[in-house]
Amino acid sequence: MSDYRPPLDDIRLVLDEISDISATCDLPGFEHVDLETIDGVLEELGRFVAEVVAPVNRIGDEQGCSVTDGVVTVPDEFSVAWDKFVESGWGAISQDPDFGGGGFPGTIQTVVTELLATASRAWSMGPMLTVGAVEAIHSFADEGLKETFLPKMVTSQWSGTMNLTEPQAGSDVGALITRAVPQDDGTYRIFGTKIFITFGEHELTENIIQLVLARTPDSPPGTRGISLFIVPKYLVADDGSLGERNDYRCVSVEHKLGLHASPTCVLAFGDAGDGAVGYLLGGEHQGMRCMFSMMNNARLGVGIEGLAVTERALQQASDYAMERRQGRAIGGPAGEQAAIIRHADVRRMLLTMRAYTDAMRCLLYLNAASLDVADRHPDADTRQRAADRAELLTPISKAWCTDLGVEMTSVGVQVHGGYGYIEETGAAQHLRDARISPIYEGTNGIQAMDLVGRKLPMSEGAVIGDLLVDIAGTVSDLASAGEDFDSIRVGLADALAATEEATTWLMVHGLADPNDAMAGASPYLRMCGQLIGGWLVARLALGAHRRIRAGEGDADFLESKIVVARFYAEQLLPVTRAQLGAVTAGAGDLYAVADDAFSA
Repeated sequence: MSDYRPPLDDIRLVLDEISDISATCDLPGFEHVDLETIDGVLEELGRFVAEVVAPVNRIGDEQGCSVTDGVVTVPDEFSVAWDKFVESGWGAISQDPDFGGGGFPGTIQTVVTELLATASRAWSMGPMLTVGAVEAIHSFADEGLKETFLPKMVTSQWSGTMNLTEPQAGSDVGALITRAVPQDDGTYRIFGTKIFITFGEHELTENIIQLVLARTPDSPPGTRGISLFIVPKYLVADDGSLGERNDYRCVSVEHKLGLHASPTCVLAFGDAGDGAVGYLLGGEHQGMRCMFSMMNNARLGVGIEGLAVTERALQQASDYAMERRQGRAIGGPAGEQAAIIRHADVRRMLLTMRAYTDAMRCLLYLNAASLDVADRHPDADTRQRAADRAELLTPISKAWCTDLGVEMTSVGVQVHGGYGYIEETGAAQHLRDARISPIYEGTNGIQAMDLVGRKLPMSEGAVIGDLLVDIAGTVSDLASAGEDFDSIRVGLADALAATEEATTWLMVHGLADPNDAMAGASPYLRMCGQLIGGWLVARLALGAHRRIRAGEGDADFLESKIVVARFYAEQLLPVTRAQLGAVTAGAGDLYAVADDAFSA
């Protein structure tokens, strides 16, 4: 496995041209942040992940984790990396300064999440979930609970989790049966079993703060009756010291296709009989509202995982392609084997990975920047527009990027040929690690249903309409950029027209027959992802062109972004129009086959 190299030049360009990080730094509360500071942060962060986190990736895959008598063991190297992570303060960079955070924009947290996940997907799950748990507690807890839990969670001395899934309640969260029994002292006692709990038990941190969905007595059925509780591994005394172990335990850890060293736990609450002590978060029956705060954070984080694993697979595949010699290159000397990177089909695969990596990073950073504007901009209308844009982009960020993560890591294996199928090269690990991301935090099918059923109708279609207008504006910008941008303009305009047609069809048929709309939801999400990706790499290319003309930056690097945008428009964007038939086909054929006729 090749050494990981943080793609800082790519990140800087996207921050500047897509996220408009300088404008973000001007938002209220970010006065202490400037471009020079961010540049220094990126350099130090890149060094940290390359030297501290990346080396544990292969170790974690090979050693995995285990549980004995409720104690979960992960590789020793994970503990060393976590301790250095706490010392460095990277977990706190975007958190509230009142609780020990750095107060940086959430967009910078996105960069941190990307680099950690690229260095080691399994290890990075712990910090990512902790950030989400901090956000939920910060948003919905009373001041007492904040003071008790946030200071050490912000610094990552304590980690956080989310506990939704039960054996009978996966995507159907409303089916959960975990009980929360109120006590005279205002606490609750939690009884039940949760499964698939990432980093639910480990010894990396002093305490683990579980966020647990449960039902109080006589609660309404379905999601309306769910409440959210803070359930610490160790009870916390008034002076902040840790007390006795709470009444829950790890029953087992799952043996998974990938992410071997990320402990995915089955947790039993209340097995000792007394029940685990829990603290109500956000009010009774407000659990889903509170949890969605964490879930939306996690969905963006999972989208970043698709980017991260693709970046890592691309680096490894390109390194291998420059070293591996097979066959004679067309026009090359007779009898001389060429590096496989000289073969057109290998270059096609690598450029596909490169183009999608750029597109994913642009989308995810735009999503993050929209959240910063929604949170901090002084103008209410601007905040609302940004919040709407972020809502629209989140299911696309999660689903499109994670689907691509699986596809592109498979391409990375293909570049390696037979050696990609052998574990020693490390290429297979990226594919194995990527496969879970389209499933958890709401399957990609659910993301598509959310996009079509909830996000398209927002403001009677004005939110998606506003996005399409922005894309049309870039088509106009391309028209005046010169002939090098002609194919980009033509490709983007055609993809936009196809997406507009699909959007109109869904808006009409979603009202007339929701099943027809749901049948086209997944191909529509793919359309939107392809279109937005093409739009954003085109913007990146226009920015690169502007810099070249001004004599700024590395001309070769900037020129490569124009080539990538052209390749994307000519060879990847046509997928957009190709999805139109699937979007508008309706549900008739899906239900014309009997339930028992899908297999022999």
